Order: sequence, then structure tokens, then C-alpha cells
Amino acid sequence: MRFVPAGLSFPSVSIVHHRAIKAAFVLPAVLAAASAFAQVPPPDVTARSWVLVDATSNQVLASGNPDERVEPASLTKLMTAYLVFDALKAKKINMDQTVMPSEAVRRVRTDESRMFIEANKPVTVHDLVYGMIVQSGNDAAIALAELVGGSEGNFVQLMNAAAKRIGMKHTNFADVNGMPDPQHYTTAGDLAVLSTRLVRDFPEYYSIFSVKEFTYNKIKQPNRNRLLWLDPSVDGLKTGHTQAAGYCLIATAKRSLVGVPDASRRLVAVMMGEPKEHNRVQDSLKMLNYGYSAYDALRLYKANQVIDSPRVFKGAADSVQAGVTTDQYITVPKGLGDKVKPTVTHNDLLVAPIKKGQQIGTVKMMADGKEVAQVPLVALQDVPEAGIFGRLWDSALLWWQKRK
Repeated sequence: MRFVPAGLSFPSVSIVHHRAIKAAFVLPAVLAAASAFAQVPPPDVTARSWVLVDATSNQVLASGNPDERVEPASLTKLMTAYLVFDALKAKKINMDQTVMPSEAVRRVRTDESRMFIEANKPVTVHDLVYGMIVQSGNDAAIALAELVGGSEGNFVQLMNAAAKRIGMKHTNFADVNGMPDPQHYTTAGDLAVLSTRLVRDFPEYYSIFSVKEFTYNKIKQPNRNRLLWLDPSVDGLKTGHTQAAGYCLIATAKRSLVGVPDASRRLVAVMMGEPKEHNRVQDSLKMLNYGYSAYDALRLYKANQVIDSPRVFKGAADSVQAGVTTDQYITVPKGLGDKVKPTVTHNDLLVAPIKKGQQIGTVKMMADGKEVAQVPLVALQDVPEAGIFGRLWDSALLWWQKRK
């Protein structure tokens, strides 16, 4: 679904914070504002910057200082995980593969998060992935970076290339762990982009973020995301902390979509620079509950649902079934769902052959006469060319229509 383009600002979007913040939020490239008509303001939080996203509809619901430069601390490992998951999905590496960590893991200090691997002692990719995500192991991240990138330096280049590719416009990585560095920075808005892409692009690995504890080398460590114990709908995502960054947490929850038995709704709350650990937990939970209670998500169309059947000329069939390839959702302030009206338009002249998946029009979502979202209308089936006589007949029809 394509929403209002990046670069447009929404002065009326709900942005409330106890500190002075911008009056408008310029949206990240792959996220869009939910509405300029929020009925209920978000709760106050002590985070320096924050963003609440509905990942199901890919919309920002509320934010405070979303473009302020911040240190990501261990949230950096989300990009490390993104690239590792990508390598796993492409079968460049596999979970059962054995890795021999280099001497580089020795530089991880005793006051840093680690899973306690040892240099030159074999460990599986499976254990490294769990050690990096569940235990936030800096040593695990180094070993995985060397495996995927060949070296940490090469892997950092891959991280920055991926950040640009997915639309993280205000981010630069200098290492794989998030240790303090003037050239290592991001924003809450960019981390929201990364989090939603991580969930969407790698569902087969995402469940690792919900694992509550992991044992390696007879050392059991708990997941630092306390919300996994406090709210059964929370299934991720990652904590981070340094003295400069403060306490950070990206929390995501998945709850049933009211009125739609076969669908669920995922929210992502990014909290950066909290003064204490319990603040990031409380504020994340408050913001998730706010998003579910103050906004409604609507499923406009199901994947492969026939929305229109426009006329096709010179085809083996006179029409083509048209719809969308994935479920399409939109999020609006609670009670305003009836204001959203879809409008379907298709190309004036559809001539065979038409391939399945080919865009043949547009579905626009209108509210109070304004376009709030747009999604391509595609052919749900192939329409091959008709025989010679069918093509001649339709050519005559087209010629006659042009004369009108």
C-alpha cells in the first residue's frame, strides 16, 4: 500500500510530549501518518524520542522527536540480525553450520553483554543467533558479522547499504554492537522502519525475539525485555543501554483484530533515551495499549479478493479479475472507520495479453474527500490474446469507439 509520500508533513498529527518537540513529523520513506484527526492524545512518556507504528497497515500513529539523532546502543543488533537473517534465507549460511570465532571476540569486556563464547572454540550459527538476540551478546554479533561479511569492516558496510536500501535516512553504523562512537547514530523513526521490515521480511526467524532465556556453555541468561513476562501479546523486540544512550526499548505486540477472526494487528513502540530501566518498560506498555485502544485497523481487502472485472480488448476473455496481492489494511482513529471509502479506477483501455500480477489500475482510500492511501490494482489472472477473428472484431470496436 502506498501512503502519502515522504516529505509531506502533518501539523495536526497527534504528537504530544513533556519536552518541547517539533510541530510536524516528516515521515520516514516507508511509513506514513495514520490520520490528522486523532481523537485521543498519546500518553506522556519520559523518553527523549519515540515512535508508535502500526506495522500491519505500515502507519505512524504518534511520535515525539522522531528525527532526533540518538545512539542506538544494542538496538544496533537489529540490523546485524537483519543481515544474518537475509544470509540464512538466501542459504548462504545455515543454522547447523559451525563457526570458529576469531580473536576479535576477546575484546568484549566483562561489563558488556556477552554469551561467553571463546576464541577458536567452535560454536553453531544457531547458538550465535540466539546468543545475540536473547542474551544481546556482543561477542556473538562479532562472530556472525565475520561469518557473513568476511570481516567486521565489510559487514558494517553491508549494514549501511541495507539501511539506505530500506529507507533509514538518518542512520550511520560504525560497528555491529552499538558501542559509543560519534559516527554511530540513528533516530527513533529509522529504528521504526528497521523494526517493521525485520518483522515483515523474516517471519520465519522473528519468533526468536520472543524467547525468554537461553543457555550457552551452562550459563543461562534471561531476555532483557521484561515486557515478555508482563504482557502475553508482546513477542519482541530488543533492549539497549549505554550511559550516553540511556535506556532504550523497541517493543512489539500482536493482538487479534477486532471483528476479523482470521486477522491480527501488530504495533511497534520505539522508546529511546529513557532515564531508568523501568521507564522504558512502563512507557512502552502505555504506548502499545494506547495504540490498540485509540485507533482502529480496518482490513479493506483480502489477498486475491476480486475487486473489479474491467473489460479487456483482443483477449481470450472479455474481462479480467482484478484485486490486490496481499491483505490491505488502514488504521484510523477509533470510530472514524466509516469515513474511509475505497475508489477503484482502472486503465481506460486494457488490451491483451495481460499477465497475472500486472498493474491495471489503482485503489484509492478516501476520507472526507481526501486521499489517505493508495494501492495498485493488479490482474489476478492471465488473459492471453484472442484468436485472429477475436482480435479483428475488437479492433473494429476500438476503431468505432475512437470515432465517437
